[in-house]
Amino acid sequence: MIYTGVREVDVVVIGAGQAGLAAAFHLRRTGHEPDRDFVVLDHSPRPGGAWQFRWPTLTYDKVHGMHALPGMTLTDADPQRPSSEVIGGYFDSYEQTFGLRVHRPVSVLAVREGGGGPPWTEPVGALGGGRLLVETSEGDYAARALINATGTWDRPFWPRFPGQETFGGRQLHSAQYDGPERFRGARVVVVGGGTSAVQQLMEIAPVAAATTWVTRRPPVFREGPFGEEQGRAAVALVEERVRQGLPPRSVVSVTGLPMTEAIRRARESGVLERLPLFERLTPTGAVWADGRTVEADVILYATGFRAAIDHLAPLRLREPGGGIRMEGTRTLRDARVHLVGYGPSASTIGANRAGRAAVRDIRRLLAAGPQLPYAEEALADSRAS
Repeated sequence: MIYTGVREVDVVVIGAGQAGLAAAFHLRRTGHEPDRDFVVLDHSPRPGGAWQFRWPTLTYDKVHGMHALPGMTLTDADPQRPSSEVIGGYFDSYEQTFGLRVHRPVSVLAVREGGGGPPWTEPVGALGGGRLLVETSEGDYAARALINATGTWDRPFWPRFPGQETFGGRQLHSAQYDGPERFRGARVVVVGGGTSAVQQLMEIAPVAAATTWVTRRPPVFREGPFGEEQGRAAVALVEERVRQGLPPRSVVSVTGLPMTEAIRRARESGVLERLPLFERLTPTGAVWADGRTVEADVILYATGFRAAIDHLAPLRLREPGGGIRMEGTRTLRDARVHLVGYGPSASTIGANRAGRAAVRDIRRLLAAGPQLPYAEEALADSRAS
């Protein structure tokens, strides 16, 4: 059936970063045709996912663990080129090679039930029961399944501190960082204990008048190799939070910071001497509970990101704990909706695997229609939670 002003497709993929492209590849590989059976929507202006927004001094040799997309490796990359250019070009070539026909820039405004009840109570193919209505800036889609791969870049987390509104200098998030030059001669406080905080602090320190590094918890530096066993253990910690219906922590947050030679030198020089989180901000700097003060011109919040899933709010997927319970990549509250690049799959290798797993599960959904074997189980889980 054709609905006026609404395009029917089997699958809508939201996001064309690592996870979205991996999912699109596996859809195409298993016989689904772009723009006929599925569509990939991306709100960014060009290929590259969140990588296209990385600061220009983050060269490719500084990137930790960029895993190749399925079916096409990244070869002969100049390690001194900005990672945004290297990976943006790689993603562009990937989209063209496999004919994924990504629609951009397209904003997804909301995903909601098309009408009626859950997907297994009415015939698949009717906008009312079996399909999701995906409202976008280029028109609406009626989809039998959804792969959400929107990542976190659009939701930088800004912490709140007493006195923050009185600070007379600049405050910015690491997502707005465009290189060290704008910090030349400034007294800079960097807040955050992740990879971006460390990388940006090490770039700023040589040109700043002074730097101060503060973190909520003491940073953990990881020595030695990080193998498959350690990776599985880290992912398991993130998966446990998802099973409990809690907002996921990033995989990186539980693996620790890799002890590179550059980090070792920065620690020895005192650049990475860490202070606990300050108590409040003043017009001229920061104050700690023990009376310590630091004068500052800039506060740089390298405090991470949250999952960009507000467009899924009409589906009411969240648990009381604030997260989304999942079985694999499938949300327990709606068997049609898969999250990839979320929680345990929020790493480059995890995103690839999640894309493949989501497509495998969705193929079962499309083949079985409303009689899908796990549909009643999913509905029971939803009612019991």
